Amino acid sequence: MKKPYASLGLEAVIVPVFYAIAVWLWRSTGHVFYLFNFIYIGTAIGIGMVLSRRLPAEKQQWSRRVTQLMIGIYMLGFLGFIQRENMQIEGFWFYLFSGYFAAAVLHYAIAKIAGPLLFGRAWCGWGCWTAMILDLLPFRTGATRIKGLGYIRYGHFMLSLSIVLATWVILGYRPLSSAGLADHELYWLVAGNAFYYAIGTALAFGLRDNRAFCKYLCPITTFLKIGSRLALLKVKGNPVKCNVCGVCEEVCPMDIRIRDFIIAGTRVLSTECIFCQSCVRACPQDALRVTIGIDVGGYEFLHEGPWKH
Repeated sequence: MKKPYASLGLEAVIVPVFYAIAVWLWRSTGHVFYLFNFIYIGTAIGIGMVLSRRLPAEKQQWSRRVTQLMIGIYMLGFLGFIQRENMQIEGFWFYLFSGYFAAAVLHYAIAKIAGPLLFGRAWCGWGCWTAMILDLLPFRTGATRIKGLGYIRYGHFMLSLSIVLATWVILGYRPLSSAGLADHELYWLVAGNAFYYAIGTALAFGLRDNRAFCKYLCPITTFLKIGSRLALLKVKGNPVKCNVCGVCEEVCPMDIRIRDFIIAGTRVLSTECIFCQSCVRACPQDALRVTIGIDVGGYEFLHEGPWKH
């Protein structure tokens, strides 16, 4: 049996970053919420990374899913339904236009705009409440992604922004009232998530791919793919240890041709990488590691093909 995956102490890099943000925002604003929020998220990430070292190989997928559930339920359940904030991308735009420094604005600024500069699209792999559910479906990976279909997500992004602008300018909608956040924010959150879960599940079963929604329709990737090009943390392969067996590509949920990056002598520079580290855990030659470095991503090297009816 393969030895349990041993991380390179990534929690020693990532968790302190979240703790430092927690203390800085708390001291700067005086709001204890920031202290709790970022310590909780950092701790959730740390728990997942520690579990990745402790669990046997066949159960290591649950290390990441524990973190997904902890962060996803907190974001959607507490911040969304209890605090009544619209955590959808439309909520981010509404609060930004209003000058309201809501949790949604902070979340997008750190996790989806600045965060990818450090750990790429780790939000997609470790925290997304949509993927939290979709990853539980029976289709772990797609054999080949459909070439060209990924451009739909940029259309979705523009459609979302256009709806917000039209609602703001034409209908004069504002998320704040004299009593606080408008009830419509909660309605928008419920409707938006219901749509994401429904269409994500339909795509997963239709294309036999849990991550089809992420690859083709999710508008958040518009933010994430930009910053992830410069991510300091990326996976790198050792060409001496690698025997080109292809196991890493079999377990990759995003259809990345990891062997091509190893042969090219570069880190995995694809902006489709969600930093799930499934490839690192699965490699029988222990040839893959997470490294810290400076480079520019964008070389996708994906398994792509035509739509098969």
